[in-house]
Amino acid sequence: MSMSLSTVTAPVDTARWPDVARLPRASPLRTAVARAVVRNALRRLPLTVKLRDGDRLGTGGPVMRVYDPAAFHRRVGASGLIGFGESYMAGEWAAEDLVGVLTVLAENAATLVPPSLQRLRGVWALKQPAARRNTPEGSRDNISHHYDLSNDLFSLFLDDTLSYSSAVFRAFPATRELLPAAQHRKIDRLLDLAGVGDGSEVLEIGTGWGELAIRAAARGARVTTVTLSVEQRALALRRIAEAGQADRVTVLLRDYRAISGRYDAVVSVEMIEAVGEEFWPEYFATLERLLAPGGRIALQAITMPDDRLLVSSKTYTWIQKYVFPGGQIPSAEAIERTALATTGLRVARSDGFGAHYAETLRLWRAHFEARAAEVDALGFDATFRRMWSFYLAYSEAGFRSGYLDVRQLLLTPGGAR
Repeated sequence: MSMSLSTVTAPVDTARWPDVARLPRASPLRTAVARAVVRNALRRLPLTVKLRDGDRLGTGGPVMRVYDPAAFHRRVGASGLIGFGESYMAGEWAAEDLVGVLTVLAENAATLVPPSLQRLRGVWALKQPAARRNTPEGSRDNISHHYDLSNDLFSLFLDDTLSYSSAVFRAFPATRELLPAAQHRKIDRLLDLAGVGDGSEVLEIGTGWGELAIRAAARGARVTTVTLSVEQRALALRRIAEAGQADRVTVLLRDYRAISGRYDAVVSVEMIEAVGEEFWPEYFATLERLLAPGGRIALQAITMPDDRLLVSSKTYTWIQKYVFPGGQIPSAEAIERTALATTGLRVARSDGFGAHYAETLRLWRAHFEARAAEVDALGFDATFRRMWSFYLAYSEAGFRSGYLDVRQLLLTPGGAR
């Protein structure tokens, strides 16, 4: 898709998007340093960067067009990767292959900033706002920010299962028609990992829109599933009733820390990312407390490299500001470290399938962008659409580059299989 300047300069609603509509304050020195760092990084990457002032950077590859270099550098100087994303939302740069550009950047994430400046991360990097901590009250607000946007919005790009997590395909490339079966394959693998069968007492942390609970109940299990999203719970209850499983599934609007009881299987799909590093010990202690003797815990988790987690975990990111406030992706090593340090749980199995998430996100983004008029009709503006497309492309690039992975993990007391 080619982009002219006129396609990316729609007015930005100042009240709705204040930090996109207005350029941030940034000292001339900070902006100059950002310009030098950015140009030095782009110059050696396999990209083709075309700046409006006529300069070209990169060694060749996916095309990135910078329409307002001064604004672009100022935003990056003021807030790093947050500014990079806000510049895209503002239409100051665009890409003919957005995933391609972002994949190159993700592949080189560890070396984009010189080591001398990386050591100053604590000085220049923005810190996560205290208000976004995942306390019981904060978690409710953080979850609502994303999942209570609109059930209709999510329905526009997800498949009929309304599964908002990585599918598992049989082969690539996949088509949209294969998504429901691929999502069921993912769910069934997790339920198998947890040993869910007829008569199992199952706890699901993070209901989504109810598909996992429905499939667990269809196996003969009794399911208690918890969510903090009012919108999700309402639709999940309806879908569970329509599937004829209302007598087997209880959907609670409750924080995971407030759950009681003991369960043969505890399952959770891509919810640990919303826990926050500060609360990982409490999360695993809660899982252990809720597990019946002989029980099994099966998690699906997005993970990042441990070395990148250690240097970036306190940094405030674009994703946290605009998409998942309070979110923090763990590493596989951090999951094992936390479980070992705070509980008797051990990781007995861990299977990665990041390429499948890249494919899932590709299909979601294509459908979202094809239904732009319907997104507008729901009351979301062009800046939101650019933000959401960037989020989906940014995530896909993370998995395509290998910077991100997604894993299904089995945790049991002592690591018993």
